[in-house]
Amino acid sequence: MTGILDTLADRLPAAALRPMEPRYLEEPRGRWHGLGAALVAPATTAEVAETIRACAQTGTPVIPYGGGTGLVGGQLAQSGTPPVILSMERMRTIRDVDAAAGTMTVEAGAILAELHQAAEAQGWIFPLTLASQGSARIGGLLATNAGGVNVLRYGNARDLCLGIEAVLPDGTVMNTLSPLRKNNTGYDLRHLLIGAEGTLGVITAATLRLFPKPERDGAALMVVPDADAALALLRMAQARIGEGISAFELIGRMGLDFLAEVGPEVKQPFPDHPAWTCLIDLGLSGGADPSVALEALFAEAFDAGLVTDGVIAQSEGQRQAFWSVRESIPLANRRIGAISSHDISVPVARIPAFIARAPGKLAEIGDYRINCFGHLGDGNLHYNVFPMPGRTRADHESERGAIKRCVHDMVHEMGGSVSAEHGIGRFKVDDLERYGDPGKLAAMRAIKAALDPKGIMNPGAVLRP
Repeated sequence: MTGILDTLADRLPAAALRPMEPRYLEEPRGRWHGLGAALVAPATTAEVAETIRACAQTGTPVIPYGGGTGLVGGQLAQSGTPPVILSMERMRTIRDVDAAAGTMTVEAGAILAELHQAAEAQGWIFPLTLASQGSARIGGLLATNAGGVNVLRYGNARDLCLGIEAVLPDGTVMNTLSPLRKNNTGYDLRHLLIGAEGTLGVITAATLRLFPKPERDGAALMVVPDADAALALLRMAQARIGEGISAFELIGRMGLDFLAEVGPEVKQPFPDHPAWTCLIDLGLSGGADPSVALEALFAEAFDAGLVTDGVIAQSEGQRQAFWSVRESIPLANRRIGAISSHDISVPVARIPAFIARAPGKLAEIGDYRINCFGHLGDGNLHYNVFPMPGRTRADHESERGAIKRCVHDMVHEMGGSVSAEHGIGRFKVDDLERYGDPGKLAAMRAIKAALDPKGIMNPGAVLRP
């Protein structure tokens, strides 16, 4: 470690070298802790390049660090040579907002909420939206190809990026920042680094797509009897409203029960918690009224027996209150303490079958509470298993592996993915090897070896060293 510290001190300004803080060595839930030889916070792409060159020269691992909000251990090294933690927090400049082209070029450390504000100041929106937007940084969001609530309408982070600037494992700076929508000049290396979780290089800046701001937003919570009805309601909404649907979320009763148990500060719209609730969010233009569209949808769905109750937001404040319920569920989960959490996706048409089948399979292992919620519109569920009242997750520690295997086996059998939007990190490397296509894994290992022959870029994440 002395060698890398001396090398970094020779090459970088003093402001880039920071004392290590505990927050850089743990994940948000506080359940896992990592190692770190040094903390570097560069202010420029050139300083990032110098850091990578120093690590390559000394054979020191380097872990790019964004907002630290990842849940799969991509920012933690728990064994091996202590790495350099490369924090992008000082690189948060919004370099340009092109209101004519609908693009924005930003540095990797820019916080997502800041990008929302910058886009809206120019009459646009940047639609990537998730609960941690007050701390998540765009470099990490691109590195994990983050999803969020608006994937149904706008796509994942990958779909919102036109070009990137990145430092490769030998310190070479690759600049493909561009506002072009069409650019067929060879391999699109942008898509290689997006979703690679810092294993092939460090994203330092990106050119992002902006979208016209809808003239009017609206939302409704509609009660459905089961997941089959929720899916039918989604199809009915798509047929009636089309691309005006920004998000379509599914919320199970257990999430609302948890909020009442440990989050009473969140006001809930239904005194008796429904078995299933759909949160539908609209963004309409051309003079269309979201409330009218949602009222018509409710009436048609009620007549068809798909919904039994509902409430439609009459103001932006009410719309935000609906979203507060949805976005507080992960916090309530954390307070309860999950035995095993799963970020999964299955083909949308098979979601009802998965939801119906999974509890019975898990009951063969033990007695649990299940909180199922997530982005029904794009097939992404957060399927989390909790202890019964009076017990803690520590009481079920020996069952965690079996629970995870049970859920993931069902997902794989249904043609789904065991990592929908959180990435692989270090916690799901075994899952990728178990369920991943062998041909794809071989190609990934070949790419890793070609671009990072010394294996210094986030070793242990995504692929086993």
